Amino acid sequence: MEKSFKRSALLVTLSIFFFIPVAISVPFILFHGVQEQCSYATVSSFTQLLSNLSGSPGSCLEIGNGEEDSVSMPLTQQASVACEKVKQMKELSQGYNIVGQSQGNLVARGLIEFCDNAPPVFNYISLGGPHAGISDIPEYCSSLACQLLITETYSDYVQDHIAPSGYIKIPTEMSEYLEHSKYLPMLNNERANERNSTFKDRFTSLQNLVLVMFQGDKVVIPKESCWFGYYPDGASTPLLSPQQTKLYTEDWIGLKTLDDAGKVKFVSVPGEHNQMAQDDAVRYVVPYLQNQPTFSS
Repeated sequence: MEKSFKRSALLVTLSIFFFIPVAISVPFILFHGVQEQCSYATVSSFTQLLSNLSGSPGSCLEIGNGEEDSVSMPLTQQASVACEKVKQMKELSQGYNIVGQSQGNLVARGLIEFCDNAPPVFNYISLGGPHAGISDIPEYCSSLACQLLITETYSDYVQDHIAPSGYIKIPTEMSEYLEHSKYLPMLNNERANERNSTFKDRFTSLQNLVLVMFQGDKVVIPKESCWFGYYPDGASTPLLSPQQTKLYTEDWIGLKTLDDAGKVKFVSVPGEHNQMAQDDAVRYVVPYLQNQPTFSS
């Protein structure tokens, strides 16, 4: 009987040992916005802040030479570069999280949707991302590139040489947009005869999708695009909520599927474009970067 008791105690001990929750450190990568660079203080300090607050290793993933390529490299190419870099990063091989800033979110989503044989993305936190497009150029933008975005948005030259052209979506010019825009219609599965179920499957594999909109945002127009809200085709009014858009109701990329499963967080914070208070970062970003429990076996 004593031997039987010892054997049972041993089995219980082994069972407890094999199913102890173990915290694993999940790394994250950050994609900066247009006219930014990983080495810039604003980007590097924010990346380090998130790493310090979450206790998870994080790094900014640079595309090409940084600021210049963020403007001039087409987003399709940027997403392709990101794909190849991620697959070469051994520390991401078991999965990772993503933080995107502004235009960097469209690179991040391209990575999630288009990249073959890539490690899994668990949580994706979008800060001020123009997911449904932008209908206007910010007033402060007066460079030659901005002028071309206004006058020649859907020309091949602009589409191939100015990255933001890939997500300009003029609601009263939908036929031109769908025919000539080379990035966002593909990313959002907007072309009815070209919808790709693989893009949707990959997007819906996310464990959490956090969509942060800045209440004072005057860069992403309309700011509700950060939540996938936008205007109806052919009109600049009314502004539709995410749940009222065809992208959502027809579930082109799986946003409705994720939302129905409780995996989408629609977050609105004070501040101008990508000006996030540390308290808001602690509340809305850090929890999705912290270590996740697994079970030893």
